[in-house]
Amino acid sequence: QVQLVESGGGLVEAGGSLRLSCAASGISFSINSMAWHRQAPGKQRELVAAISSSGNTNLADAVKDRFTISIDNAKNTVYLQMNSLKPEDTATYYCYAYVRRPSMGDWAAVWGQGTQVTVSS
Repeated sequence: QVQLVESGGGLVEAGGSLRLSCAASGISFSINSMAWHRQAPGKQRELVAAISSSGNTNLADAVKDRFTISIDNAKNTVYLQMNSLKPEDTATYYCYAYVRRPSMGDWAAVWGQGTQVTVSS
């Protein structure tokens, strides 16, 4: 069983910054990629940023000039540095990981519980 634990959400004023962290834990797994998605009230969940274990990144157009995603493979942790935050960034942010589970001979998609980010105007 692989679990994701997110941290770093909170309330910030417009123009401010937050850093989200997501640590993966479990027995016998390897990470293929990790990502952050977000879901605002009344809206569909959307991809914010993704990163492979080799460091290739993909960011949504709405955030690519303000957010940075990084990964620490030794710690199985992904980070999302969010700068110049806007009220429209307000959402629950979910961590996602695509992992290999050798003991089970399969790949698995894992989601975190979510962390709230609120940006006040």
